[in-house]
Amino acid sequence: MLLEMDAITKSYGSVAANKGVSFKLRKGEVHALVGENGAGKTTLMRILYGMETPDSGMIKLNGRPVSMNSPMDAIRNGIGMVHQHFMLFSSFTVAENIVIGREPEKGVLFDRKAAAAETVKLSEQYGMPVDPWKKVGECPLGVQQRIEILKVLYQGAEVIILDEPTGVLTPLEVKELLLAIRQLADQGKSFILISHKLNEVLEVADVITVLRDGEVTGTVKASESNEEQLSRMMVGRNLVQQARAGIQIGKPVLELAGIGLKGGKAKALLDNITFSVREGEIVGIAGISGNGQSELLQVISGLCAPDSGSVKLQGKEVAGSPVHAIRSAGMAHIPEDRYQWGVSKDATVAENGLMGHTKRHQRLGILERKDIRAMVGEWVSRFGIKTGSLATKAQHLSGGNLQKLIVARELAQETPFLIAAEPTRGVDVGAMEMIHGELLRRRQEGGAILLVSSELSEVLKLSDRILVMLEGKMVGELSAEAATEEKISLLMAGGKAVV
Repeated sequence: MLLEMDAITKSYGSVAANKGVSFKLRKGEVHALVGENGAGKTTLMRILYGMETPDSGMIKLNGRPVSMNSPMDAIRNGIGMVHQHFMLFSSFTVAENIVIGREPEKGVLFDRKAAAAETVKLSEQYGMPVDPWKKVGECPLGVQQRIEILKVLYQGAEVIILDEPTGVLTPLEVKELLLAIRQLADQGKSFILISHKLNEVLEVADVITVLRDGEVTGTVKASESNEEQLSRMMVGRNLVQQARAGIQIGKPVLELAGIGLKGGKAKALLDNITFSVREGEIVGIAGISGNGQSELLQVISGLCAPDSGSVKLQGKEVAGSPVHAIRSAGMAHIPEDRYQWGVSKDATVAENGLMGHTKRHQRLGILERKDIRAMVGEWVSRFGIKTGSLATKAQHLSGGNLQKLIVARELAQETPFLIAAEPTRGVDVGAMEMIHGELLRRRQEGGAILLVSSELSEVLKLSDRILVMLEGKMVGELSAEAATEEKISLLMAGGKAVV
C-alpha cells in the first residue's frame, strides 16, 4: 500500500472535522473523496499535506510512519496539493508561479527564459495552454486553475491531491484534465480527487470513499457505483429533482444597452452588450471563463464603470453609480469569487451575514445584535450551514458552507433583481439542490435573475433564456426549449448554432 491514513481525528474546538477516518491509496490509483460541505474531506487532505496537525492517528507511506509537519515535509515525501482556492502570487508571472521553489538558475541569477521554456513545455505536455510571461493577476479564473495544476506537476509529486480541480474549467478543459489524470495514473502517479461533481468522479476514479459528518460512510469501486448511490451515501436521503414551472414573464427589471468597456489591448473587454432581464425570468450567461463575464458583472454591480452604454435597474440609470447605490436601487449579488467579493475572512459568521442588512437591523445608529443573531441563525438552520457558532470566523468555514452563507444573505435581501454568479461553486449535491430550489422559488415569485455559471448543466436546468459570450461580445441567444449543451458549446467555441 502506497499511502495509509489510519484513524485520523481532528477537532476545532467543539467541532469534530474528522472522527477516526481511515483512508488508503494504492500506486497508480485515482481515489476520489466525496461528501457534503463540512464532511471533513479538505481537513483530511490538509492533514496529509502538512497544513494541519491531527489530534490523533497515523500516516504511513510505503508502510513507514511519517510526520507531515508542513507542506515542505509533504513535498519532500512526494505529495503535492492543488487547492480549491488559488494560492498564487498575482504580481508574479505565470512561469514564476509555476517554478517557485525550484527556480532554474543562470549562474547565481534566476533564469526567466528557462522558466518560461519549462512552463511552455509543461503546458503543451498536459494540454493546458498558458502565457508564461503574463501576470497571474491578469489571468481569468480558468487560467489560474491551470497554473495551480501545472505548478504541482512541475514539482514532480508522486501523490497528487486535487481539491475541486474542475470548478472553473470549461467542459473541454475538464475532459483534457481527466484524460491527463488517467494517463498519469497509468504511468504510476497516484491521485486523491476531492470533488462534488459525481459524474466526473465516476468517469475518472478507480475507488470512491464517502465522508459524512467527519466519518467514512463507505468505500466503493467506481465501476460498481452510480450517482444515486453516492448521493444517498453523502446526504443520507434521495434527492429531489428541481424543475422550472411555467410563469408569466413581466416587465424588464434590468436593461443594458450598448455597454462597452475598453481593455489594455486592442480588443475591448465588453463590446456593445445589449440585453434585458424581466420579472419572473432567469437569464443564463454561458461562456468560457475570461470572455467578459466577470467584467460584465462588475459593470452591472457598480464595481467598475462602463466606457459607453446604459444600465437601467427598474427604469433608473445606474451605470457608473457606486455599489451601495445600485444595491439600494434593487440589486442583490452572489459573487463569482466568494473570497474576493463575498466575505471578510476575518469577520464572524454573524458579521458576514449582516453585510447589506445593516439598515434594517439598527435603531438610532446602534445595531440590534439579538435580531442579527436570530436572522443569521435561521439561515444556518435552513441552509444547513455547518459552523461551531455564529462567532466563528468565516475563514474557518469550508468553502461550500461559506457559499451557502452568501447565498442565504443575498436571497434574504428580497430585491427585484439578483445576480447569481457561480451560485453553486464548490457545494455538495444536497446544497446544490437547495440553492437551485431557492433560485426557482425567487423566479416563481416574480424576481428577475441573471445567472452566470461555468456549469452548462446548471445554465440549461435553470434558465428561461441563454446568452453566450465570446471575446466580450454576445454571440448567440437560445430559448430554454431550443438550447442544448452541443449548441451552447458550439457558440462558445466561435461557431454558429442552429436555433
